[in-house]
Amino acid sequence: MQLKKSLLALLFGGLGIGITEFVMMGLLEEIALDLTIDIPTAGHLIAAYAVGVVIGAPLLVVIAGKYPPKRILIGLMLLFTIFNAFTAFAPTYGSLLISRILAGLPHGAFFGVGSVVASRLAQPGKAAQAISVMFAGLTIANLIGVPLGTYIGHHFMWRYSFAIVVLVGIITLLALKFWMPNMPAKQAASVKTQLRFFKRREAWLIVGMIAIGTGGLFSWYSYISPLMTKVAGFSESSMTYILMLAGLGMFFGNLLGGRLADLVSPAKASIILLTAMVVELVVLHYVAVYPIPSLVMTFLLGGTSFALGAPIQMLMINTAKGAEMLAASVSQASFNIGNALGAFLGGLPIAMGYGYSSPEWVGAAMAGGGALFALAFIAHQKRAARLAMVPESMETALPIEQQPAMEDTTVAEEPEPVC
Repeated sequence: MQLKKSLLALLFGGLGIGITEFVMMGLLEEIALDLTIDIPTAGHLIAAYAVGVVIGAPLLVVIAGKYPPKRILIGLMLLFTIFNAFTAFAPTYGSLLISRILAGLPHGAFFGVGSVVASRLAQPGKAAQAISVMFAGLTIANLIGVPLGTYIGHHFMWRYSFAIVVLVGIITLLALKFWMPNMPAKQAASVKTQLRFFKRREAWLIVGMIAIGTGGLFSWYSYISPLMTKVAGFSESSMTYILMLAGLGMFFGNLLGGRLADLVSPAKASIILLTAMVVELVVLHYVAVYPIPSLVMTFLLGGTSFALGAPIQMLMINTAKGAEMLAASVSQASFNIGNALGAFLGGLPIAMGYGYSSPEWVGAAMAGGGALFALAFIAHQKRAARLAMVPESMETALPIEQQPAMEDTTVAEEPEPVC
């Protein structure tokens, strides 16, 4: 697929969003020291960003849905850049917490609108691959941006890491301004009509698949540092390179996921990838004590987890006709719910003393649960298709009193003549 400049603008947006979301995990110690708070309190900054994503994803799309996509994307990226500048200069923990909530608001809406725009820019049959280009920004963030931001935070000042995010935001604004074509506003449905999508069972099956299934990723990734240092035996200084290896897997997996979704279907691709994640997490649990196999599984898990991005977005878009942007943004909110659930549930067995490889069992269970939701979605779609094909003549199967009255076409018998 030929890379268009318009898709490259979306990639830059994904890069900035990826850095600001994930770099915080590597800067908690520096932030805690600077603001004289403990690390668990600093960890609330990660949850604050996720809260912002969950709130902002549907809210901003509903508010801005009537405007042209280019205008929406520029507005969202402008908010993103301003709020991250607020983060870079926040003087206190309270102001920093607020800035993280605000910085999370445009996240899901940008990916939601961007997914629909990418699918409209794509060649026929390559919509998922076009969406994967936007999500490639997230993978590049994990491959290069997050390790670089973590290094700068460790050796200079953590605020400089968010200054880089602001710079990427400015570059994205310029790219959107000059490279993104003008498109008419396609989503003219009322807010009430759009929200009607969430009365359907398919919507909640997809939300469950994302929130539970992608939690498997974060059960593993949230505790990758102690797993690789305390179980596999790597040094602390090696973690930058290990995270880059995971980011490399995410980059290639994201491209693979787009091709897989176009080749089969988004729902089937999701089942394949979630099942693969189950197997890989179980294998990692048993091979984590061996350095080389643990590195191999780190690469594979990074690839499998981010391969889910494009199929999930396409599944939402295809299912939510008339509310595509809203549905695609909600999938991002669901992803961040999975982030919180995976990190919380994955930490429980560690707190209970089962070791740093125990979260992999939690992750496998969550990924398996996501696959079951995807199976239920396919079963529901097939059942709906069968019901839609029922011929009108089936109304004769109704009880007699519910059947429509039919005209009597029988010929009355003539009376016999009287002699």
